[in-house]
Formats: sequence, C-alpha cells, structure tokens
Amino acid sequence: MSTIKDKVVVIMGASSGIGEATTRKLAEEGVKLVIAAHREDRLKTLVESLPNAKISYAVADVTNKDEVQAVVNLAVEKYARVDVLFNNAGVMPTAPLSEKRFDEWRQMLDINIMGVLNGIAAVLPIMKKQQAGQIVTTDSVAGHVVFQQGAVYCGTKFAVRAIMEGLRQEERENNIRSTLISPGTVDTELHTTIKDPENREWVENLQRTIGLQSSDVADAVAYAISTPETVAVSEIIIRPTKQVD
Repeated sequence: MSTIKDKVVVIMGASSGIGEATTRKLAEEGVKLVIAAHREDRLKTLVESLPNAKISYAVADVTNKDEVQAVVNLAVEKYARVDVLFNNAGVMPTAPLSEKRFDEWRQMLDINIMGVLNGIAAVLPIMKKQQAGQIVTTDSVAGHVVFQQGAVYCGTKFAVRAIMEGLRQEERENNIRSTLISPGTVDTELHTTIKDPENREWVENLQRTIGLQSSDVADAVAYAISTPETVAVSEIIIRPTKQVD
C-alpha cells in the first residue's frame, strides 16, 4: 500500500459529516488539504481544530461551477497539483412523487448531480496534464436500491454511478482513477434536509440506532486513495451490519 502523506486532496462538502470526518482522518495522515463548503463558520472551526495540519479552506456552493473551479485553482496555486478530488456534498429531501415537490427535485439534481459534474469539470484538465489523479465521489446504497419516497434521490445516486463509470472508461488511459463510495445509513446531518417531519424523524432514528459513524466512511476513503496508482478501487459499498437494504 502506498502512503497518502503529502498528497494534495480537495474536499467539497467538508463542513460536517463524512466530509468533516475525512478531513480529520487525512489531516492525521499528513495530507495537504484544501476544503470547501457553503458554511464558512463550520469550515473555520474545523481548520482551527487542526492546528498542525496543512489545510486551507474556501467557501463554495457546488452548484456554482465558478466557485468550484476557484477551490481547485486554490489548491493548484498552493501546491502546483491536485492528486485527489473528493466530491462529497449532497442532500436528501425525500418525499412521495405525488407531492410534486419541484423545488426539492431541482435542488437534488443541482447538488447531487451537477455538483459532482462541476467538480469533475474543474479538476479533469489538471489531472490530464499531470497524467495522474483520482476523483472520489460519495454516492449511496440508494444508488443501488430504490426505496419508497426516495425515487428522485435514488435517481440522482444512480446517475452518479453512471457518471463515475463513464469517467473511469474515458480517462483510464490518462492514469486517472475514479472511486465511488456508497454508504448505507450514516449518523450525519443528512436527515435535516428532509422537509417532511414524520419522514425526517424516521430517518434520524435509523441513523441514530444503527447508522455507521462518519469516521467509518472516512476510513474507506483513506483506503481508496492510499492504494498504488496501478490499483483502481472503483467502488466501495459500506453498510451498517443491521441495515436491511
């Protein structure tokens, strides 16, 4: 296994949950980090809690391609390269299709799909020039199994699987690796993006009772990016032991 020390890693959606845990994990391993999210106060607190880390932050909305590009540009300006991009931002406002929540559908499409594409578009020219790099994206078990009230959310996650597989096929000759991390239920703030109170409470209870910890997923990310360049970890599915689907 190769070392990840001194790799340059950009993390989008880094202010809480899996993104925060991965930031902490990689900081412990000596990774050079540029992290981003839309909540500056959370980013600032996270950076201040890691005084010995090589870390910078930038405020960015993943739906804004220019802001995502600015984060990647910051990493290049500081370190002259980007070894890994971790697309981690996502929302899950689940509800029945019959409720016609058009705004929530658009939000999921913009963040869960376009946010990933914006990250890929920002970093791909750099990695092609380097002839090396890795793009890691948080997907979900919901990208494999459809559940009631989650049709649109699952649709976005199935789409991300297709996009990442297409990326793998298109860029393998440029030595660019793509990795999909598909967690099951994780004890994060994701349930707070659900507007329906009853559904939100059900998901929160599931997260609290059987959910993985964000650090469990961070360990999987660290493993994937620690493998040699000749090894492409295309996908990791990680579920709580007691999860049904």
